[in-house]
Amino acid sequence: MNLVENTIPESPLQQIQDALLTKHCVRLSIKRDDLLHPIIHGNKWRKLKYNLVAFAQSGKSELLTFGGAFSNHLYASAAAGKIFRIPTRAIVRGPQLDEHNPTLRFAKACGMQLHPVTRIEYRQRNSPEYLEQLQQRFTKAFILPEGGTNTAALRGVEELAHSLPEHQFLACATGSGGTLAGLLSGHTQTQVLGIAVLKNAEYLKLEITRLQPQPNCEWRLLCDHHDGGYGRFSPELWRFCQWFEHTHKVPLEPIYSGKMIYALWQLIEQGYFPGGSHIIAIHTGGLQGKEGLRYRGLIGAS
Repeated sequence: MNLVENTIPESPLQQIQDALLTKHCVRLSIKRDDLLHPIIHGNKWRKLKYNLVAFAQSGKSELLTFGGAFSNHLYASAAAGKIFRIPTRAIVRGPQLDEHNPTLRFAKACGMQLHPVTRIEYRQRNSPEYLEQLQQRFTKAFILPEGGTNTAALRGVEELAHSLPEHQFLACATGSGGTLAGLLSGHTQTQVLGIAVLKNAEYLKLEITRLQPQPNCEWRLLCDHHDGGYGRFSPELWRFCQWFEHTHKVPLEPIYSGKMIYALWQLIEQGYFPGGSHIIAIHTGGLQGKEGLRYRGLIGAS
């Protein structure tokens, strides 16, 4: 499995034309990583790429990972397992599985074996003792952390950072910190902005520093644009996502990339970016999550 040589082609960079941008004399481009692959979207492919290489070199014969019932990472890992013919398992935050959940139905259709656990047990997912217990239980498993964030994941995101044209600001949605940490290997003249999608995300600053202790550029984690917390969003945010998709032909979901673009739009309105700045926003995919939102009645049918 030589995934390094057989890489998926680079995603396009789409420039946005809008009166707001003209008024504030800034450029906004969106790196359309949602178009990297028909199924394994965005940063999930970036993070999985070198983990799959490590798996191939590990001598293990199956992948085991973690995720909630609507997890983009779980969805992507199941798809990768089917595409590359790797048996997959997932420890799912439960305690019960909803057979009609669209993400879990897809994962099962890909052949992923799902192991629901209580929320109390799921909190141990990063504990060395718990991971050792899982390794003893699933002796053939290559264990991949929740969200796919580890040192191998950063290598894939670093490739994205080095593929970009000149810019002054680079923005991404931030959940676990892995994508932001990987982007910090990019251009020295860039400031990287992470838009935290969960409440009380200040702790992620330490995690990002741990993952990338020697960044090549300045960075900030903006923690006031979570719009109610992880998985939450206001009617205003969802209306913005719909408007942006209709106007600029960029599909957005309100959990990750939609929240990030909405935050950038507000920052531009506030004059945060100096005139003449080129801002690149990373669309990290996750569009399958809209099916879960529809299933729960949180958004209407498109």
